[in-house]
Amino acid sequence: MKRLLLIMLASMSIMATSCSKDDSEPSTNEETPTEMPTEEPKTPEDSKTATSYNEQYRPQIHFTPSRNWMNDPNGMVYDNGVYHLYYQYNPRGNDWGNMSWGHTESKDLIHWEEKPVALTRDALGDVFSGSAVIDKNNTAGFGAGALIALYTSADGIQQQSLAYSLDGGETFERFSANPVIKNNDDNLRDPKVFWHETSQKWIMALAKGWARGVEFYSSKDLKTWSHLSTFVTDLSGRPSLQWECPDLVEFDYNGGKKWVLIVSVNPGGPVLGSGTMYFVGNFDGTNFTADDLDYPLWLDYGMDNYAGVTYSNTDDRKILIGWMNNWQYAGAVPCNPWRSAMTLPRELSLSEHDGKPLLKNSVVGEIENIAGEWTNVDDKFDAGSAYQLRLTIDLDQNSTVMLSNQKGEKYVVDINSNTRTLTARRTSATGKSDFNGMFSVPSMSAPLNVEGAKVTIDFYVDQSSVELFSNDGSMSMTNLVFPETIYNSLSVSGANYDAKVRKLERIW
Repeated sequence: MKRLLLIMLASMSIMATSCSKDDSEPSTNEETPTEMPTEEPKTPEDSKTATSYNEQYRPQIHFTPSRNWMNDPNGMVYDNGVYHLYYQYNPRGNDWGNMSWGHTESKDLIHWEEKPVALTRDALGDVFSGSAVIDKNNTAGFGAGALIALYTSADGIQQQSLAYSLDGGETFERFSANPVIKNNDDNLRDPKVFWHETSQKWIMALAKGWARGVEFYSSKDLKTWSHLSTFVTDLSGRPSLQWECPDLVEFDYNGGKKWVLIVSVNPGGPVLGSGTMYFVGNFDGTNFTADDLDYPLWLDYGMDNYAGVTYSNTDDRKILIGWMNNWQYAGAVPCNPWRSAMTLPRELSLSEHDGKPLLKNSVVGEIENIAGEWTNVDDKFDAGSAYQLRLTIDLDQNSTVMLSNQKGEKYVVDINSNTRTLTARRTSATGKSDFNGMFSVPSMSAPLNVEGAKVTIDFYVDQSSVELFSNDGSMSMTNLVFPETIYNSLSVSGANYDAKVRKLERIW
């Protein structure tokens, strides 16, 4: 299996699982079916049970499919008041395989309605990751306002294909002349497309996988593409990684504009396994040129935020959702009948810290739709099914923050006031961890990226995850945890602090 080879290259020993990946998915010529399914996959309505969304570890404020395997977010587009989220999905089981585009919709980025599977394997192969746009000016000729998806067709080789929807993203027709970008190997994937106003062209970013780079293409009609340029860079000390799921985004910065190239890498993340890095620079319609900064820069310093890309057609808002898992143990996490969740949606912004650009990501303001009233916290609190804890702590001495439950399971975070760093500890004490030898991580550190005498840290705690943010997204750290019951007690030692908590209503 290519996934197994990947792990060997990383010099890591992992418990074998049935999920493997080389677009963070396995090689299509070894682990995906050679023929199309002979029976129709079940729709979400067919597969729901009376206990859906109440199983142990089932997230209550994060999107999960009712059943079956999910990984990368795909085709994220806003259209007529609806946020579409497509995603890598196995409609036939709870392990990686039969890669299709699952589909869910939301009007507020918080509550989701699962829809029937949107795209399944065809003669060109599995449907790997990609993006979607609204063709407002009918450049492709399918009709003004058509929703057009660009994705990777994978069957031993990885080529780029097109499908279009004329009913608001509910159903798709494949373009008769697919693939729109041909290829002869398995290292070109995950097309992310946007309209570049200056050049009046569509721009596509494609990841080069193990070749470690990003290819840029342009098109007038979304069907005929011309190669523009290749972005490559040397990341010293990180030779064994593959590049996936690129996204090129323009931001306001210090009265001007800057472009950020987001790239997911696996392995070679900030701790081990999967991670998401970014480059800051300029894009002239042909070439992306990165500024001279201390790369890699990380979007998230935890173990479980991967393959995140931004929504299209959201004007100035840059909204990102990531896959909340890690390929080191993705197929082993103790979740049934579903496997994997998405992160909370995050709004990106580019700010300056210590004289350098910093990509911030904070939970979208729509979280207020499910938020209760703030209450002060001393020790134990009513956690409900999920909650947000806000801790403001002095930085005049080191501190230790511990979330725990009545079973004695605990999630511990240390704050170093001198280095202004945060270190989280996910071990067997955190909850269930024996399902995979790589899940327990005794130390994962991150810069707080704050100035001043205090830091404010927000913890978004669900049944099986903790998403942590400093100062409204200056730093984020996302980690899966599997305590027997949700943490509902707070202990802080060291510096003075204030703490308050509010319940977050379940979204199902």
